[in-house]
Parts: sequence; structure tokens; C-alpha cells
Amino acid sequence: MTDYGTLRDPNAEYTMRDLSAKTMGVRAKRGGGRDVEITDVQTTMVDGNFPWTLVRVYTDAGIVGTGEAYWGAGVPELIERMTPFLVGENPLDIDRLYEHLVQKMSGEGSVEGVTVTAIAGIEVALHDLAGKILEVPAYQLLGGKYRDEVRVYCDCHTEEEADPEACADEAERVVEELGYDALKFDLDVPSGFEKDRANRHLRPGEIRHKTEIVERVTERVKDRADVAFDCHWTFSGGSAKRLADAIEAYDVWWLEDPVPPENLEVQEEVTRSTTTPITAGENRYRVTELRRLIENQAVDIVAPDMPKVGGMRETRKIADVANQYYVPVAMHNVSSPVATVASAHVGTAIPNSLAVEFHSYELDWWEDLVEETVIEDGYVTAPEEPGLGVTLDLDVVAEKMVDGEELFDEA
Repeated sequence: MTDYGTLRDPNAEYTMRDLSAKTMGVRAKRGGGRDVEITDVQTTMVDGNFPWTLVRVYTDAGIVGTGEAYWGAGVPELIERMTPFLVGENPLDIDRLYEHLVQKMSGEGSVEGVTVTAIAGIEVALHDLAGKILEVPAYQLLGGKYRDEVRVYCDCHTEEEADPEACADEAERVVEELGYDALKFDLDVPSGFEKDRANRHLRPGEIRHKTEIVERVTERVKDRADVAFDCHWTFSGGSAKRLADAIEAYDVWWLEDPVPPENLEVQEEVTRSTTTPITAGENRYRVTELRRLIENQAVDIVAPDMPKVGGMRETRKIADVANQYYVPVAMHNVSSPVATVASAHVGTAIPNSLAVEFHSYELDWWEDLVEETVIEDGYVTAPEEPGLGVTLDLDVVAEKMVDGEELFDEA
């Protein structure tokens, strides 16, 4: 019988492909203040409209990088699990450290899912840290600027989410009072015509109801704003095609995630069946998965979620593939100001950036989490300060932490 107590410590070095500095022989001293080592990685979770996982990477130079992982159970534990793989490493080697973590966690699911998300949170913090060490903004690490400002689209909600007129009223309010010229509303809302939501089939009355929401909202804002509509992977292929066909007559920016994400062939068929622009991507991981969406022309617009899909450089890689097919990038985003600004740095550095989502306009303290202004008049201006260019307000972090969480150590 196997004595499991004698098995290798999971934190010990494997004989597998190891990309650590020691194994790779990356030991040369670096000039210009670049000879820096990681000493610790810490997380804390903030209770926003999602449980945001903030990440900090500490160094022996006293410089700290801040990042954020997409929300989800197990992310802090996975980051703690990976910390020994980072201690002693130079944080400037972002690509190698990313691949190092992917390799070390390969047996625990680093192809997709929450492990990729945890790695992404570290990767964002490394960009903030590297920018501070090199005294350049994070977008410079991604290749420089295509634009100074990144457009933001506001994910809108109303207490009467199934009422077409209430949606139109909220659209007008967000445009007129909050200054956004890009919006999104949900279409997977109750219509009163449902018989069985489990079968993914849309009855004629449901199609009429969703079309009415699209009609009222787009007619109300007209050319003052672009409007997208989200389905959250709810419908069958046939129903999605009928819905997309029904709204072709209206000025729809895009129809998002009309079918579940697993079956690429169905996604491709829906997209090719309509002139309504179709968007998907937030539920796929890394460039290896999103590449298939793009190369099969299964989307008109691709929507990776930066702190979920793998981080800033991985999103840049996705954008590069999309650019070969002339596909714009509209980044999904339900994050705090930290990952929102990080997404904007990516949007600054890629040619095909369309917009970055903002999902927290009803949360009046969202921007208080950092010391800087993030969104103005529906745009994020790319910070020129080193790193991400935002500073956590640790008093607000402490006030808004999830129960049982501990505040970060000081730098």
C-alpha cells in the first residue's frame, strides 16, 4: 500500500519542464536598479458588487505591485499555493514567470478556469511592479500607445429590468446624466411568456418582448450612444438565430453570448446566420481558446475578460490574433478600479480596442478604492504614472473587505 505521507511535497521542484531562474540559469546581475527579487505575494478580497480579489507582490527593493484577479472561489488559495514559485524571482521577467506558473500548476488545471484567473491576478501585479521599477506606465511594457483614452461602455440595470420603457428611461438617464455614449442591457430577463427556461427555447412572445426592449432603447438614445445587449449564454442555437434575425432592423452594437460557450460550431452557425454583430469570449481562457473563436470567424467582436483570461499580455496576444482577422476587442470587465485601469492599459496598446466594460455604476464608492480618478465622461485616460498608475486607498480597502479577510502588509 502506498504511504502517502512519503510522497513529494507539492511545493518541491518537479522533474517536469521548470522555468524557474535557478533551473534556467537566469542569474546575471542587472544594472540600473533592476536587480530586484520578489519576497512575498498577498491577497485580500473586497466586497464590491462582486468579491474582488486584490493581489500585491512585494520585493526586497521596497516596491510593491498591485493587481487583481477575476472574482471566484479558490483564487486566494491558489495564489498562496503559487507564492513559493515566485519568491526570489526577478519580477521584470513577466513572460517567463507567467509560463513558469502555468507549468508548475499544470497538474492542477492551468489550461483554463480558476487557476488561470489566479495567475492573471499575479501577472497584472507584475506589470504594475515592473512599470514602477522601470519608471514607465504599464502600456509601455505592452508596446506603447495607439490612443490616449479608452472608451468605456456602461452595463446598465433597472429595478424593472423586464420593462422596455424602464430600460429606455435608464438608457437616457445614463447618457444624459452620467455622460456615457456606450451602453449594454440584459436580454435574458423574464418576459411573462416563459414555459420552461431549462430547455433554452424562446417562444414567439419572448422574442417579441426582447425585440421590444431593443427597439425602445435604441430608438430612445438614437445616435447619442451605441447599445449592446447581453444574453448570458441562455438560448438554443435556433432561438438565438431567431432573436438575432428579429433585431436586425435596429441599431444594435452587438448581441452578446446568445448561446452557451462550449459548442464552437453552434456559436459559429449563429454568427454566420445574421447581420446582427455577435460577441463572445468572456468564458474562454487564454489565447489558445479564444484563437478558435476568432479563426473560425465565430464572432464579429471578441470579448476577453482581462483578469480572467490570463492577464494583460495574454489579452494583448488575443488582440493580435483578432487583428489578423480584422476583429475588434471589447473587453468584458466586472472589476474594481485596479483591473479596470489595467484593462485600459491594454486597450491603449492594441490597435483594435473597441471599449472596456464598466459594471459598477450603481456602486457609489467604486472609485473610492483608489486615490485617482478613473472614469471621466465615459472614458479612461491612460495613466502616465509608472505601473498601472493607481494607488489603493487602504483605509477604504479595510472598510470594504469581505468578512474574515486580512489587510495587506505595508510596503
